[in-house]
Formats: sequence, C-alpha cells, structure tokens
Amino acid sequence: MDTTKPWWKSKTLWGAFVTLVAAALGLAGIDLADTEREALTEMMASLGAALGGLIALVGRISARSRIG
Repeated sequence: MDTTKPWWKSKTLWGAFVTLVAAALGLAGIDLADTEREALTEMMASLGAALGGLIALVGRISARSRIG
C-alpha cells in the first residue's frame, strides 16, 4: 500500500465498528441480519465521508490564512 486516506473513508474501520455494534445488540437480544450489517456499514462509511467533507469546509471557512 503506497497511498493513504483519512480514517473515516475506511470501509474496514466502519465495518469493524458495525460488527462491534451488532455484537452489542446481539448481547441485548437484538439480532441484525447480514444484509442489515452491510447496509449499515455502507451508510456509516457515507456518513463518515460527509462528516469529513463538512469538517474540511468549516476548517477552510474559519481559516485565518489563504491557500497559497
């Protein structure tokens, strides 16, 4: 791997997070089907990307220096 990306763009990370949440829900007596887990992973990855974009925009708007 020669390239890098922000953590919030990692489907592996979001998949691991969803797996942990699904396990916790399973312990609470709520079971998620595989298709629900996949959909939740995709949704969380998209939400992470949107949040990252929002943070970048807010950072640029509130910056005190110009981009050179």
